Amino acid sequence: MALDWRTHIGAARTVLGDIPVMGNLDPILLYAPADEIRERVRSIIRSAGPRGHVFNLGHGVLPTTPIEGVEAMVAAVREWRWSDEG
Repeated sequence: MALDWRTHIGAARTVLGDIPVMGNLDPILLYAPADEIRERVRSIIRSAGPRGHVFNLGHGVLPTTPIEGVEAMVAAVREWRWSDEG
């Protein structure tokens, strides 16, 4: 189930259960400072839960999106480890 950025992924989990979900960072957030992007990525991953989640933007990359924002997002996803959350 693909979720755009307007849907809270934790609330969707409550309704959908354990079916796989995909999403859902607001593409505009990629204009924010890297620390803010990283925290939002972590929040989405935590809310989605440890199973059945494909992280992506809740819509798509805008033509003027700064590459640094995309890099911060990708780095935050790659750095994520559920074992660090315990």
